[in-house]
Amino acid sequence: MFSDHGHVTFLGAGPGDPGLLTLRAVEALAAADVLVAEEQVLDVVRAHARAGADMPQLSADEASTPAEARRFGDAANLVMGAARAGKRVVRAVQGDPGLDSEAVREMLACAAEGVTFEVVPGIAEAVGVPAYAGIPLRDENGADVRFVDARTATERCWTELGASDGTVVVSTSLDQAAATAGELVAAGRKPDTPMTLTVAGTTTRQRTWEATLGTVAQVLKQAKVLPSPDGGRPVIAVVGEHCAPARRDQLSWFESKPLFGWKVLVPRTKEQAASLSDQLRSYGAVPHEVPTIAVEPPRTPQQMERAVKGLVTGRYEWIAFTSVNAVKAVREKFEEYGLDARAFAGIKVAAVGEQTAAALIAFGVKPDLVPSGEQSAAGLLEDWPPYDPVFDPIDRVFLPRADIATETLVAGLIELGWEVDDVTAYRTVRASPPPADTREAIKGGGFDAVLFTSSSTVRNLVGIAGKPHNVTIIACIGPATAKTAEEHGLRVDVMAPEPSVHKLAEALASFGAERRAAALEAGESVARPSERRPGARRRRAASSS
Repeated sequence: MFSDHGHVTFLGAGPGDPGLLTLRAVEALAAADVLVAEEQVLDVVRAHARAGADMPQLSADEASTPAEARRFGDAANLVMGAARAGKRVVRAVQGDPGLDSEAVREMLACAAEGVTFEVVPGIAEAVGVPAYAGIPLRDENGADVRFVDARTATERCWTELGASDGTVVVSTSLDQAAATAGELVAAGRKPDTPMTLTVAGTTTRQRTWEATLGTVAQVLKQAKVLPSPDGGRPVIAVVGEHCAPARRDQLSWFESKPLFGWKVLVPRTKEQAASLSDQLRSYGAVPHEVPTIAVEPPRTPQQMERAVKGLVTGRYEWIAFTSVNAVKAVREKFEEYGLDARAFAGIKVAAVGEQTAAALIAFGVKPDLVPSGEQSAAGLLEDWPPYDPVFDPIDRVFLPRADIATETLVAGLIELGWEVDDVTAYRTVRASPPPADTREAIKGGGFDAVLFTSSSTVRNLVGIAGKPHNVTIIACIGPATAKTAEEHGLRVDVMAPEPSVHKLAEALASFGAERRAAALEAGESVARPSERRPGARRRRAASSS
C-alpha cells in the first residue's frame, strides 16, 4: 500500500528570516515535486525549491485564515491529491508544524490513508522572535516559561499565568495587546511587570515596543501604532523581568545592526550585486538591485573567436580579466566550443580585483595575479611583471574587455614590453528603466541609501530612473565616482577608503553606526534617512501599525 502513494514532508519554515531554515528543510525542498506553502512563508521556501516543482497557490481565504480556524480544505486537498498521485510533497507552514493544528490534522489524514510522511521541525515564532528582540527566555536561575495563544486561552489558563512569576510568551495581535495585559493583571500579575511587543519578528521590518502591563495601551497610542486598520497584525508579547529595558539595551543585537531596516539601492547587474547584497543584509539592510547596464555580445564576434582559439594553441603568455563580465564572456565562448578550465593550462591568469577573481575560481581557474593594493587597472599594472625574453617564452597578452573600457591597462602593458591583443568581449548598453514604483521611490526619497560603484552607474541610474532624493545617503566607491555624482547634483555622504565594493558597504555600515550612536546620545529615536523626508512620519505611522 505504501509504494502506491507519494511522500509528504511537513516542514517548519520558521518565523520569517530565510536564514533560519534548517539544512534538512533545504534538502527536502530541493527534492520536492510539489510545494504547498502558506502565503506568509512562500518567499522563504520557494528559493530552495527544485526547478520545475509545482507550486499550487492556496486560495486567499485559506492562506489568510488562522490555522485553528481553517477547515480541512484547500491545502489539505492539494497535499493529499499530490500524494495519492505518487508525488513527493512539501507542506510548508510558518514556525513549527508541531504547533500548527491544521498541519497536525493533515498528518493524521496521511496516516489514515497510508501515505508516508516526515516532520522537519522549524523554529517556532514564540522562541525565535524573542531571540531576535534581545529577550532570553531563561537564565541561570532556570525561570519558568509559559507559552500561550491569547486567541484560544481559557479562563483557567489566564488564572495559572497570573499565579506564576515566570516568563510568559503570548501570541496575540496589536489591537488585542492591551486586553491581553488586562487579563494577566486581573489574574494577579502586577501592572508594573515589564512587557514587550514585537511585530514582523526576525525580518528587517521587525519593530519592538517596551511597556508594562499597565502602560501598554498608552505606549502604542503614543507611538501612533494604534488605532489602525492594521491592528490585527500578529505580535509576540513577552511578559516578565527578562524583557526589562535594561536587559534589552545590552541584548538587542538584531534591531541595533548599523543599517537595520535601511532600504539600499544597488545599481549593478544582478550577477554583480549578489555578494554585495548579501553583505548589506548582514548589516540589517534591505538591498534592492536595479540593473543600470545590460551586457550584450560584441557586434563582430570573429575577433573574440580568434583570440579564444589562440588561447588554446599557445599564442598567449597571459590573459587579463578586468571584470566579472569578461570572465562570463570567455566562459560562454569556451562552452560554445566544448572547452573548460583545463584550456588555461600553462597560461598565466590575472584578475583586476576580488570579485573578478571569485568569478574565475567559480569557473575552476585560480588567478596567478590579483592586485595587492588598489583593485583597478592601475593597481594591476603596479604588480604586473615586465616582459623578460629570458623567462617569458611568449610576449603576448590576451585582454578580453568591454567596448567602453579605458586604454589605461593596454598602454601600461605595452610600456612594460608586452604585446596586447585588445579584444572586445562584450558590449555594455544602458539598461531599461526600472518599474514605475521603483523610479518613484528613487526620486521621492523611498530609499535610505544608494551605492555607486562606478561613474557609469551614476550616469545610467540618473538616466533611466532620475536623481535620488536629497534625503538619500549617497555612497561612492572612489573619488572619480564621487566627482561624477557631484556633477549630477548629488551630495556625497560616504566614500570607500579603497576602491572595493565590500569596503564601500563597510563604509556605509560605519556611517549608519555613527548616525545611530549620535541619535541615541542625543536622546532621540533612531530613524532611517527615508523617515526624515516630508510626510514620511505620517506614512510610517500608517504602514507600520
